[in-house]
Amino acid sequence: MTTDPGPERDDVPAPEQPDTPPETQPDDGGATGVTETAETAEPAPTAPRRRRRDPLAAVLIGVLTLLLGFAFAVQVRSTDADAQLAGAREEDLVRILDDLTAQEDRLRQEIADQRAALDSLGSSDSASAAALQEAQERTTALEILNGTAAAQGPGITMTIRDTEGRITSSTLLNAIEELRGAGAETMQVDDVRVGVSSAVTGQPGDLRIDGQPLQAPYTFVVIGSPQDMATAMSIPGGVVGTVGGKGGSVDIVQGDPVVVDALRPLDQPQYADPDGN
Repeated sequence: MTTDPGPERDDVPAPEQPDTPPETQPDDGGATGVTETAETAEPAPTAPRRRRRDPLAAVLIGVLTLLLGFAFAVQVRSTDADAQLAGAREEDLVRILDDLTAQEDRLRQEIADQRAALDSLGSSDSASAAALQEAQERTTALEILNGTAAAQGPGITMTIRDTEGRITSSTLLNAIEELRGAGAETMQVDDVRVGVSSAVTGQPGDLRIDGQPLQAPYTFVVIGSPQDMATAMSIPGGVVGTVGGKGGSVDIVQGDPVVVDALRPLDQPQYADPDGN
């Protein structure tokens, strides 16, 4: 039995051939294939060079970065503080305000103290001059009271006349004490300066103060309030009445100024010493 193959078709595709690697031509002593590959290969692109940064620009960038960081930190802290204050109770806000006020007061006080210290240092010379002047004034006052310096001022001149020679030492001593009680600051009798320790001695007609003789009429020159001393001498039972009872008389003249210029030596203490404590 014969099989009919049928009519031939020209459009039948040919079977695919497997990929066959190209034949390697034998090395005939040359490197034609390799040479052609090297010649035809394109050169590798060169990496572009990095530009060097400007040092000044780098510094500026760093400074700007620090500033931005600091501003951010401050903003965050301020925001946190505002948030804390916004969420605080009224009592806490009052306490914070009191603390701030107290701190401000302390700072103001410190400033005032520093300014006072500065002013004190700047005026040390004037302070020393003022202290020296005050010491000199005290010394002068003590000299007047002790009778070692002359003095002048308002006062009286009182004259006691002893026409019958009956004025005693006690009468003159009473006159001195009453004048002191009336505010006399310093005085002299005739030419004898009266001091704290002065003593009146002797017999009528031969009276002495601190051992120095007096002559009638006895003249008192006293610095103090003229009106007060004149009134004290004229009170009932006073100096004017006592002298009149002994046959004498008293004349009082107020004056401004009167001069007390009799001096006495400075009394030196015999037993008393300054307290060293």
